[in-house]
Parts: sequence; structure tokens; C-alpha cells
Amino acid sequence: MNQISIWFGQLLKLFYDMSNNYALSIILFTIVTKFILLPLTFSQMRSMNAMKTIQPKVDEINKKYKGNPQKQSEKLSQLYKENGVNPAAGCLPLLIQFPILIAMYRVVREPIKYVFLNETAYNLVDKGFFWIKSLEVPDVIAIQGINLPYILPVLSALFTYVQMQMSMSRSSSSNATAEGMNKTMTYMMPLMMLVWGVNLPAGLILYWATGTLVQILQQYLIGKYEYHMNFRDDDKSNKRDSQASIKKKNNR
Repeated sequence: MNQISIWFGQLLKLFYDMSNNYALSIILFTIVTKFILLPLTFSQMRSMNAMKTIQPKVDEINKKYKGNPQKQSEKLSQLYKENGVNPAAGCLPLLIQFPILIAMYRVVREPIKYVFLNETAYNLVDKGFFWIKSLEVPDVIAIQGINLPYILPVLSALFTYVQMQMSMSRSSSSNATAEGMNKTMTYMMPLMMLVWGVNLPAGLILYWATGTLVQILQQYLIGKYEYHMNFRDDDKSNKRDSQASIKKKNNR
């Protein structure tokens, strides 16, 4: 994982050398790395969509063979095989992405170690970003001596909420407990972003907000693509059925 962080650090340094702006280099770095992970994101979303499609049949099997776990497992395996669905496929991209995301986090968290390689070079960098004087410190506003999250943490929380809502719409679970946990996380994650925004450097929150916004756009575009492909497949299927019906009438 340390080697991955070194590679990402070199990439972030490349963007800094190109832009001579630390905040912009973090934004570019985040966008590029998100697109590197796009095939895994696409695979995960397709798997979630496939599971959602067959979920009513899964629920029916679970209910019908509730007292016979072996038969239940056989029927579920048969259902997955018939529909070309691998229930573990949605988890695999997450497992692959996890060490990459941790490596990216370490790069942004420790720029001296992974990007600029020495403290002198890092101290010469302009770390400001619009209203933020330095990305090294949290983006907060003090009200009556209390530090509260300011613009960047609020944007990050908002983007996180939207992204969680989009993910929930693809969730295949019809279990009441799982559904309740998903709804809880939809509100907990944005609240956590607000808390982190008060305690973590603004550079990290900028990284998270940018990555979440890119992920929202990716999910939206992938959803549009899948809708278009499904509509085209349905249209072809309807045409085949219509042609078969006409042919059958003519044969009579």
C-alpha cells in the first residue's frame, strides 16, 4: 500500500508542477484517480442493478423455503445462474478499491512524505483556496468561540447525502432491518462529514468533496447509459414478438 501511495504522490506532484496551485492539483488528482477506478465502479453498479432486478424472486424463494436452508440455497444458486448474476460481484470492486482509496487518503494527509519529499519545498507552496487561507487547517467559522463547519464541509456533507440517496435507489434489499440501516447511514454519513470538517485539514475535505461529486456524476451517467441500453433491448424484444405474431397470423 505504501508503494501505491508513492505512485499517487508522484501523480499529485505532476499536477502541482503543471498548475502551480496546490488546491487545483488535489482536484485534478482526485478526478483522474476516480476515472482510473471507473471500471470498478461500473462493474459494482451493474451488479447492484442486476441484483435489484431479481430481488422479488429472491424474496419469494427465501419465503417459500424458509424451513429448508439446503433447498433454499440450491434454488438461489439456480436463480443466480439462470440470470447470470454473481451476488459477490458487488463486493469485489469495493475490496479492490479499498487499499487504493486508503493510499490516496495517505497522500493527501501526508503531502511532505509522498508529494514534496521535504518540508522546505512544502512550506513554499501556496496552500490557499478561495476563502480558505490554508488547506492545512479545518474550514470552520467561529461563532461565540465555537468552531462550526463552514462552506467546504457543508458542501461535502451535501454531496455525500446525494450520493448515498443515489446508492440507496439501487439497493436490492427488501429486508426491513437492512433498509433501516441504509436509511440511517444516509443521514449519518453527511453528519460525520460535518464533524470531520471541523477536525480534519481542509485539503482532505476538498479531496472528499471532489471525489463524491465526481462519483455522483459517474452514477448519473452510468444510470442513463443503462436505461438507454435496457430501453433498446426492450424495443428489440417487442419488435421480435410483433414480427412473430404477424408471422403466426399469416401462416394461419
